[in-house]
Amino acid sequence: MDTVFVKLCVDLHCDWQGLPPDYRIYVEDELFAERTYRWEEPVYLTEILQINAVPDTEYLVTLDDFAPQIANFKMSNHRVEYCDLPVEFHKCKDKKFRFKVKNES
Repeated sequence: MDTVFVKLCVDLHCDWQGLPPDYRIYVEDELFAERTYRWEEPVYLTEILQINAVPDTEYLVTLDDFAPQIANFKMSNHRVEYCDLPVEFHKCKDKKFRFKVKNES
């Protein structure tokens, strides 16, 4: 199947206690990022996800906080930075969203 290059951005906010928390971002079951959140409020991170997506296939993006720290993550303002085709988003929860590249044919 032909794929389309998609560059997505999503803002990541976090409140925590103690040491900065670690997190992972997955697209479906594939690990796209593993980082330690080192910013303090009111600053947020913008994660950039570069994906070769199959048109008309829905993808789930999930944030997994895996460290023992107490943390509250939120992903917001998901947007397309680049794609030749239209992309639609569906928010699931604070740490998940779905997207699909719409085939124009």
